[in-house]
Amino acid sequence: MRSLLTGAGRRAPRPRPPRGRRLVALTGAGAGLALVATFAVPAQSLAVSAETATAGAAAVTDPASLVNPFIGTSNDANDFPGADVPFGMVQWSPDTPSRPPGGGYEYKDSSITGFSLTHIAGPGCGAAGDIPVLPTVGAVDYGARDSFAHSAESATAGSYKVALDNKVTTELTATTRSGMARFTFPSTTQANLLFKLGSSQNGGSNTKFTAVSSTEVSGQVTSGKFCGAGNTYTVYFDVVFDRPFTAQSTSGANSRVTFDTSGSQTLRAKVGVSYVSVAGAVANRTAEAPGWDFDATRNAAHTAWNGALGKIGISGGTTDQQTMFYTALYHSLLHPNVISDTNGQYYGFDGRTHTVDSGHDAAYANYSGWDIYRSQAQLEALVSPQVASDTAQSMVDDYRQTGIFPKWSENNGESYVMVGDPAAAIIADYHAFGARDFDTSAALEGLVKQASTTNNDRPGLNYLNTPGYMPHDGSYGCCNFYGPVATTLEYDTADFALSAFAGALGDTAHQRTYANRAQDWRGTLNPASGFVQPRNADGTWTGGFDPTSGTDMVEADSWIYTGMVPFDVAGLAAAKGGNAVMSDYLDTVLRSYTGANGYAWVGNEPSIELPWEYDYIGEPYKTQATVRSVQDQIWANSPAGLADGNDDLGAMSAWYVWSALGMFPMTPGTDDLALGSPLFPQAVVTLPSGRTLTINGDGAADNAPYVQSATFDGAAWNNAYAPTNALSEGGTLTYRLGTTANTSWASAASAAPPSYHGSVVAPPGPRAGALTAGVGSGLCVDVDHSGTADGTAVQLWGCDSTYAQDWTVAGDGTLRALGKCLDVANSGTTNGTAVRLWTCNGTGAQVWSAGSDGALVNANSKLCLDDPDSATTEGTHLQIHDCNGTAAQKWTLPAAPAARSGAVTAGVGSGLCLDDKGGATANGTPIQLYGCNGSDAQTVTVAADSTLRVKGGCLDAAGSGTTNGTKVQLYTCNGTNAQQWRATSSGQLINGNSGLCLDVPNSSTTEGTQLQLYECNGSAAQKWTLPA
Repeated sequence: MRSLLTGAGRRAPRPRPPRGRRLVALTGAGAGLALVATFAVPAQSLAVSAETATAGAAAVTDPASLVNPFIGTSNDANDFPGADVPFGMVQWSPDTPSRPPGGGYEYKDSSITGFSLTHIAGPGCGAAGDIPVLPTVGAVDYGARDSFAHSAESATAGSYKVALDNKVTTELTATTRSGMARFTFPSTTQANLLFKLGSSQNGGSNTKFTAVSSTEVSGQVTSGKFCGAGNTYTVYFDVVFDRPFTAQSTSGANSRVTFDTSGSQTLRAKVGVSYVSVAGAVANRTAEAPGWDFDATRNAAHTAWNGALGKIGISGGTTDQQTMFYTALYHSLLHPNVISDTNGQYYGFDGRTHTVDSGHDAAYANYSGWDIYRSQAQLEALVSPQVASDTAQSMVDDYRQTGIFPKWSENNGESYVMVGDPAAAIIADYHAFGARDFDTSAALEGLVKQASTTNNDRPGLNYLNTPGYMPHDGSYGCCNFYGPVATTLEYDTADFALSAFAGALGDTAHQRTYANRAQDWRGTLNPASGFVQPRNADGTWTGGFDPTSGTDMVEADSWIYTGMVPFDVAGLAAAKGGNAVMSDYLDTVLRSYTGANGYAWVGNEPSIELPWEYDYIGEPYKTQATVRSVQDQIWANSPAGLADGNDDLGAMSAWYVWSALGMFPMTPGTDDLALGSPLFPQAVVTLPSGRTLTINGDGAADNAPYVQSATFDGAAWNNAYAPTNALSEGGTLTYRLGTTANTSWASAASAAPPSYHGSVVAPPGPRAGALTAGVGSGLCVDVDHSGTADGTAVQLWGCDSTYAQDWTVAGDGTLRALGKCLDVANSGTTNGTAVRLWTCNGTGAQVWSAGSDGALVNANSKLCLDDPDSATTEGTHLQIHDCNGTAAQKWTLPAAPAARSGAVTAGVGSGLCLDDKGGATANGTPIQLYGCNGSDAQTVTVAADSTLRVKGGCLDAAGSGTTNGTKVQLYTCNGTNAQQWRATSSGQLINGNSGLCLDVPNSSTTEGTQLQLYECNGSAAQKWTLPA
């Protein structure tokens, strides 16, 4: 999630990279032929590391010592460097004046404002930062800042240390619910600890500070309001010191204790934290920090981290690579957080105190749902299955308390920040990756209810059945709804995850229902543009579409969201026009990784699946190269080493961990893993079953991402997905890696990872591909430099299989590329008028008809698309000119997709079909219900232009009617919206002009009943099955 303080969370656009592909020498390993391939790997990719990997290096035995907590403390990742243990309640860490959201620490700052007890790693909005404590010397100043130098600062997993310029050295460590500090002051009678209780990152209220004795203080503060939401929580603390303080005072929300260190300069403090009560904080401290041995406590934290990080052992690689890997894994295991006390009590979402369920160790909180379901939840389940199981149970308990699952919760409050229904994916992901010790029946029951009845987590739920997407002009009510297109895709992801979870539990009915509804993404993909885009409730697309716009999206644009169908990439590719078009799209959107408009922003979640989608279209070598390029550009062993995006409670760090292992959990709710290539010579993953999965990378090096061949348990493995039993039974997956691509490995259609279509019959794909010129072989119509700005020149260029040359022949007569239309400049009608790319606007200047001689005639000017002087020079700008039949005006359109024909069966009763009455062809012939008989009067063609055709005519709404009861008839195909029909996942056929559904009046089963249009209602009278 990006900061909501910058508009829609989108940073200012960066300059676009120049057009053109980076040439990468590829060797076809199987054929022994040297090839030159082009695809979108930015110029910095595949850089050789300054260090070389050590072949046969020993396994890492102390991974915690490799963690660099300063990675991600600059450049907006918003991680923090302080002391913590895996999933702990306490994160005792420094805050600096810039105080980035959640993490509170900016490496570029040079002073510290306090060491607060709670932090959240990169949430995108201010959060936590509760109970800052600042050591000072001399007069009390609650506005004090302590300057420092990074040369006097250090941190590792579980501990932090800094020598401040005021001569105080602060050392911090933690247990799950407590922290310990060792302060070394100069010799003074004015050694102060300032408690800035009102300085939680979002402010504090209801503060209390009590001196229990001369060695103990306690108190509380209320904060919350994450991203401006109404959630609040109260955190309680209790601190004991190893010597009496000499003075204590309170001023407003600030308090202080003062010590005399003229004799002994070292002061130790232990703090307990609770979200229930001060008594709970005392009990937590007493149970977890009974003694005063700081070094032993720090060592215990280090050991705890080794236990968690050691679930994935690596061998080889450079020191920087090892550090980045284990730091990413460390960041992935900071959240969610224990919220229950040692006695099992926790404060619930309903404002009451509850006790952890029997059989579970703790209750957990802090779910960045929109982010973590894509990568972190699966990793958490894989390496910490009991924590993931306890977290799933906590989510079920949250549902029991409030009637909804958490979406983006902070401690014991829901904020409703971000969109979608991520709980379904999180819980299903936990289960799929081996965390199954929770009430799965209650989870499924609750998730089904949340997916089927109106609730605050799913605003607009009613639109999923009709019209089958979140409309631009819909009414959504409460709870932070925005981004209708993005939300549709998020709901689809949630529905598919729910389907997979239901299937895993043996509930085939709900599995089928939600697998089908997950196909609603098709309602947002405009086949004419090839992009998901805003759409009104009546089925019309909003005007002025620009794929670089964020309208109706969330923290991204249409370029990025078009690829976000992680459970059905094959279906998406087909809907865009086939694998070649999909490949060109990916090549283009992945030309840059840092968020220039029209390109991927791999530092943010909606883009992180894109590099893996090549696996699904027969080009896994591009996944291998692109993932390595992303690793090298986005991650580094430095404070800015998680570039250009929040860590989002470990979601981005988890991506790096998965990618370094050479795999990624693409499909929500399943354990399907798309394959890349491993970064290390060996990784050994201890699975929830206790078995191990060993991943060997023979020849692994930073500049050797390409898989030459692979085996699993000694047998050849030629698939771009992990074996189905790899995560349950374990085994050994061995790659032979190289510096040049084997383009044939795992390239077969059968080698692609699974895609899931449900039982929805997809419409034919669009007519899309290259538009070739007649003046000479190998020349195509091309958008100059792949530009998408209005006015971009359209030119002649060598055919290069890029997205700038993928033209869609739309049903309205337009020719579209990059989401825009081929346009005659200024609606010109004279010879020599230039053609260009322009936002589609429905004018005749953008309508073209194909002549039998290969000409493309413009509807407004009646002139032909023309190559000036029959030039064959690349870069020649095209124009319109009097039609003359020369080669300069001959163009070959992309081939039309194969039409699908057969019976359209009715849902009102078995054996009934849509029928052209009497097999007549006259305009106005009724379209009726009739017993299925296989005749040509019932042979309906589902055309690529969204028409339904029978006997040479089109199904038509009589008189272009828009009211209930409008009759449906046969009529000459005329390209109007009255003849457009869209199939939904629930079996409805929605008319493009009226937004009404094809309907059997009164659910009649009488043969001869003429069909009509009627308000969509989900009844059997409106359910139709198209030919497969």
